[in-house]
Amino acid sequence: MPEYLAPGVFVEETSFRQKTIEGVGTSTAAFVGPTRFGPSRGAPELLAGFGDFERIYGGLDQLEFGAEGAPTDEVHNFMAHAVRAFFENGGKRLYVARTANGTDPAGAAVVTPAGDGQPDPPESVRFAARYPGRAGNFSVSVDIVVGPQGLQTTNGVHRIQGAREYDLVWVDGTLFWLEDAFDDDASVWTYRLRTSDPDDDASAEGLVTGLDGDESVHLITANVTVGRLGRFMDEQTWTGLALHPQHTNALTTVFAADPPFRATELYVPLVVDTDLANGVSIAQVLLSAPVRPEVVADRELDAGTTLADTMTSFAAPTDESFPREIAIRLTGGSDGEAPTSAAYEGDEDAAGDKSGLLAIGDLSDVSMVAAPGSTAGYGALEADGQADVLTTQSLLIGHAERLRYRIAVLDAPDHQVVSDMVAYRGRFDSTHAALYYPWVTVFDPITRSEQDLPPSGFVTGIYARNDVERGVHKAPANEVVRLAVGFEVPINTAQQDVLNPQGVNCFRAMEGRGLRLWGARTITSDPEWKYVNLRRYFAFLESSIDRGTQWAVFEPNGERLWANVKRTVEDFLANEFVSGHLLGTKPEESYFVRCDRTTMTQNDIDNGRLVCLIGVAPLRPAEFVIFRIGQKTLETL
Repeated sequence: MPEYLAPGVFVEETSFRQKTIEGVGTSTAAFVGPTRFGPSRGAPELLAGFGDFERIYGGLDQLEFGAEGAPTDEVHNFMAHAVRAFFENGGKRLYVARTANGTDPAGAAVVTPAGDGQPDPPESVRFAARYPGRAGNFSVSVDIVVGPQGLQTTNGVHRIQGAREYDLVWVDGTLFWLEDAFDDDASVWTYRLRTSDPDDDASAEGLVTGLDGDESVHLITANVTVGRLGRFMDEQTWTGLALHPQHTNALTTVFAADPPFRATELYVPLVVDTDLANGVSIAQVLLSAPVRPEVVADRELDAGTTLADTMTSFAAPTDESFPREIAIRLTGGSDGEAPTSAAYEGDEDAAGDKSGLLAIGDLSDVSMVAAPGSTAGYGALEADGQADVLTTQSLLIGHAERLRYRIAVLDAPDHQVVSDMVAYRGRFDSTHAALYYPWVTVFDPITRSEQDLPPSGFVTGIYARNDVERGVHKAPANEVVRLAVGFEVPINTAQQDVLNPQGVNCFRAMEGRGLRLWGARTITSDPEWKYVNLRRYFAFLESSIDRGTQWAVFEPNGERLWANVKRTVEDFLANEFVSGHLLGTKPEESYFVRCDRTTMTQNDIDNGRLVCLIGVAPLRPAEFVIFRIGQKTLETL
């Protein structure tokens, strides 16, 4: 209560509204598995479309797994295909945690002086892919751009248009750094130019002050182009980059190994690192690098010609015919070995960055998790390989159970017959997981042929689409599977009669109704939780009530608080009843909420516990629609 110590008028704000509970989202998924590129540690980035995935993780191109120095096996990029299937089937929000067993990122070096033969001299600029992966073996080109004549004279005042501190300028055939600019008497600009690095305070040689207006002055910048990381990705180009690390738009800042911005870390695949001796700038390294021998203006440039030579050997530095380009091809990038269950589980490094399922565990808005492709080739593996696949599935289930408000979407192994699936299903029992069979056949734009893909990408997309169009209370089944052209194994009614009671959800080709998901059961022996929509709907209710009643913590634990909590939950459930999400013709048939002395003992109150008992009547799916038809006589009523 406020204190009133002196006479006066006091205006105070108060609330007459009841606390409300807002329903949480249920359509955000998280995938864990290998990709061609991208970060493998830290908080996964939220993806809103397949284009986001391509920019960060490298697209649909196939992966090559194999131990270092051993032959590699080319495999389908199941993660990328699953992401595509998720968004095509109605998914809107997705996190991806990459599992990467690759070697060091691909890299190459450009050194100075040109042709000195030193393998790794101190004056070097290293170009490398930001992340491991075969996709990091991309091309890089650095184009040195000479701007137009920049010196302009107005009323006797000489200025270099667009010049900033630490710019590199070409003045009458000599390269200078623009150290600073100042105006002594508001009539004449004085420029301080150095031929050495501006940061080398011990050196003053080459210092030039002032320009007389007759010089040919041009700003020197760099354009960097990174080649495609995948078949369907465009080149990326950064223009107007400065060649001094202190510049606000420095090349080494844009491609920094530890960038200051999250967007740079995600969307800039290249790292430019330097190990320069004192007084040596990145410009000196790049400008002394050799260009490709070409014939320009009837004059042949030999193999030792440098970028600096091309700018000073002729009178017209802006002539676009000069080949002022360094072409680099990064090498050594590898996809490494196929991830094991330990990679899917993840770990935490010394900096606190997590990987795998551990990284997904820190995300609060995820409601479904999957590891697309983790069961691929299960039937052909040795006993230890099969055990590792089963461990990965168990890790997914444990993750969903531990975090309570999630469901694990499990892929059946490929090339399995019905009897195999019955045996495989028998290895698991959980109310927080659902198993889907068989694999889905699509037309692969990479191989230009039909390809079988794991179901989880399609299923999670259908979950999300069902939640948006109907609601999480409705079973995510009898839904069209988009992108599908068929299924790996055709399932008929007799086969599903065997699989459905076991909790194996099947895809079916329905005559006249297309390719559909035709099952909505969890893999549990508990009949109370055998339907996917029940598990997900209760997760929705529990999570919503959890988040919407945090205000009650540390409030005085008495009748007023109990009544407020009861009304808050009742209002939330009343909205669910009105929306048709609960069974019953009136609210008292659909739910009850009790929070009073009947739900709490004195011991509970003494120990700071508020106990609220909630009961709801959920809607179960009409899994078996039965019509009983008999003959009728005239006398039969």
